[in-house]
Amino acid sequence: MSFNDELVKRFEQMAQMLELTGANPFRVNAHARAARTIDELTSDLREIAGDAKALIAIPGIGKGIAEKIAEFADTGKIGEHLDLLAEVPAGLLRVLEVPGLGPKKVALLWKDLGVEDIDGLKRVIADDSILGLPRMGKKTVENLSASIAFMESSGERLHLGIAAPIAEAIVERMGSVRGVTRAAFAGSLRRGRETIGDIDVLVCTTDPDGAREAFTSMDGVTEVLARGESKSSVRLSLEGIDHARWGGDGSSQVQVDLRIVPEGSWGAALMYFSGSKEHNVRLRERAQKQGLTLNEYGLYPVAEGDDGDEPPQKRGVKAKAAKTEEDIYAALGLAWVPPEIREDRGELELEQTPRLIEVGDIRAELHAHTTASDGSMSLEELVAEAKARKLHTIAVTDHSKSSAQAGGLDEKRLRAQREQIEALRETTKGIEILYGCEVDILGDGSLDFDDDFLAELDVVVASPHVALSQEPTKATARLLKAIENPCVHVLGHPTGRLINRRQGLEPAMDEIIAAAVEHDVALEINAHWMRLDLRDTHVRAAVAAGAKIAIDCDDHAPRDFDNLVYGVLTGRRGWLTPELCVNTWTKSRLHKWLRSKRA
Repeated sequence: MSFNDELVKRFEQMAQMLELTGANPFRVNAHARAARTIDELTSDLREIAGDAKALIAIPGIGKGIAEKIAEFADTGKIGEHLDLLAEVPAGLLRVLEVPGLGPKKVALLWKDLGVEDIDGLKRVIADDSILGLPRMGKKTVENLSASIAFMESSGERLHLGIAAPIAEAIVERMGSVRGVTRAAFAGSLRRGRETIGDIDVLVCTTDPDGAREAFTSMDGVTEVLARGESKSSVRLSLEGIDHARWGGDGSSQVQVDLRIVPEGSWGAALMYFSGSKEHNVRLRERAQKQGLTLNEYGLYPVAEGDDGDEPPQKRGVKAKAAKTEEDIYAALGLAWVPPEIREDRGELELEQTPRLIEVGDIRAELHAHTTASDGSMSLEELVAEAKARKLHTIAVTDHSKSSAQAGGLDEKRLRAQREQIEALRETTKGIEILYGCEVDILGDGSLDFDDDFLAELDVVVASPHVALSQEPTKATARLLKAIENPCVHVLGHPTGRLINRRQGLEPAMDEIIAAAVEHDVALEINAHWMRLDLRDTHVRAAVAAGAKIAIDCDDHAPRDFDNLVYGVLTGRRGWLTPELCVNTWTKSRLHKWLRSKRA
């Protein structure tokens, strides 16, 4: 684990433990914000840990946090973190993850009933002592028991590429129910997060009973957790999904929540339930400064002497804005903020929202495999699929010889493939076929072929596939050496991570990005939902530096082209505009850039 990751872990734990001990909310938020800030950095904080001014210059890091960073660099420990660990039982952090239990309830369970871990929570549920706590009725406790069982059986969070099709199918079903006038998913899924805890679906309807019945009786529902006036919750089986592709099993489930919202509050509800929590807090703070209050029903004026005991919508106060998200942002004097960038990363300081990349902007694919290596499509099938997707360029980039497990090609086989490509060019109109290779970056940073052979290729995607647990300094040097090779066009999936399964390399991304800019190399967002590499925070740093980005699907089968949406979502989360993405360029501009690396 890198220095930054160690800090993130400690500051996240400190925020949670401070909240459990009833500390000042400002202290809690300071540590939570520090964890988020450090998690998004592309440079190693160890290098400036002793420079208080440099640390404090980073937004989200104050004097107290800077002192803790310096202390950790010097000693490998943070005294306050150790003090909190001695005070707060470690098992309580797991109890905090149980749906329906916030910090205040967990603190009561701990201090009043001696609950210190999940087993302790099970004990007070079994002996009914939990029923003596405020707002702990029988139905609430039943839901807690179900949540614990779900946590213990469900395992890891769902990949974006698993959750999105499920949510889309539910929205389609709910949209067809009689009386439903609007339906959409919200939450972290709408923001394009790489993994999803649960799925939130919102509807407007003239027949709430019919909507609830349609939702709770969906195919795959294994348990109905709640069936309330405005909220219903179910457990949904993932049986039937291609689990072999993501490492789950047929017993996995996901919680899905349905919220029925008033038509006139659609925009406010969609904003509120999309989050993020941090973005929403900033919006509410801004509203308060303007004498307004913002909730899931709308943006309301606050009357003088209003004690806030009853929400404005229940007092008949007319909302200043509520029907659309755009109306609410405008009423707060803000530019529209797309859902993907609502993460409290400076988006509310924008005077004008950048035009973020969209799926329709993509016009070329620079990373695709055929049956010559480990793909399932022949050369002809790959080109036909790309043409059907209305791309102007497809690059054939089968694996190089060191990827023996993937049927990698040596020089002789690649030259034979070039002859096939040239023959196909003669008979194929409407799309350019490029001769390329996904070339392995070996452990020392050298490439699988010498430069003379690499220069024969139209496209070189250099990717790490082995030695993916290298320590950061070696990983950085390795990738820098590959970027500096004048024949390389694209640095493919730079860290080699697999989400929830393999951490991959942890290079100094600020150095990688700077080198990519200097040597005119595009950094890849590998769009497969198990990779999404570059990740969103790396994309944000690359965009800020003006680096070129390639969004590629790493196609092995026809369905892999569909992963483009996840790469674009990751690009949008990193504030990527079409101009910086080489896949959006016209054919002449793209090919001119590719040829420039052969000058």
